[in-house]
Amino acid sequence: MIRAHIETAIALLGSQAKLADACGVTQASIWQAKKAGRVSAELALLIERATGGEIKARQLRPDLPWPDSPLVPDAPARKRGAS
Repeated sequence: MIRAHIETAIALLGSQAKLADACGVTQASIWQAKKAGRVSAELALLIERATGGEIKARQLRPDLPWPDSPLVPDAPARKRGAS
């Protein structure tokens, strides 16, 4: 299930490289997360911000106690297909 959320985040941004760039990590980090089906808490937050909240950190790390309020209420709007 977590792998599917990572794949959705990749699709939303357009590629692993674009998601990685939006998160400030390497494409290899995104590839590894997808392959393993696991992300760090930090990467979960970065993906939530990069997707404008469409993929929540709690979806990527349901094992952690996330607050009920949005984690990134001021996240910039994600631009589809933007380079």
